[in-house]
Amino acid sequence: MTSLGPWRDPWFGSPFSSDIWDPSPRELRRGRDDNVSAVAHASVDWRETDNAHIIRADLPGVRREDVKVQVEDGNVLQISGEKSKEKEETGDRWHRVERERGSFLRRFRLPENANTEAISCGLENGVLTVNVPKKEAGTRSDVRMIDIA
Repeated sequence: MTSLGPWRDPWFGSPFSSDIWDPSPRELRRGRDDNVSAVAHASVDWRETDNAHIIRADLPGVRREDVKVQVEDGNVLQISGEKSKEKEETGDRWHRVERERGSFLRRFRLPENANTEAISCGLENGVLTVNVPKKEAGTRSDVRMIDIA
């Protein structure tokens, strides 16, 4: 199914839409040769609970100081970093290179109910967990009450 614009696309405006660039595993594998892709991919799970959006990214072998989590444009969560290359000794002969390394970048448009001021995250056993609490029901930051005279 092709989209005829935002008025026909049921995902338009949804936090799950693809209106921001976020490479999928399929996009990253296209054109890949026997060596390792220039952009390493971080596989991500996003689940929603009653109180929060929880995003987990697999980052095996990545150190805490090599990962950056930030919010851009008020509601775009960006996870980026570097999967370091192993030190090569002269004379080593590699038979297979399958583990991805290089830069990685994932971006997600957070829904309106995300409290971007209270995001927390941690990295344990190669899994980055980003906890995005939800705003209290009925609270919108873009709505201003006006007194009636």
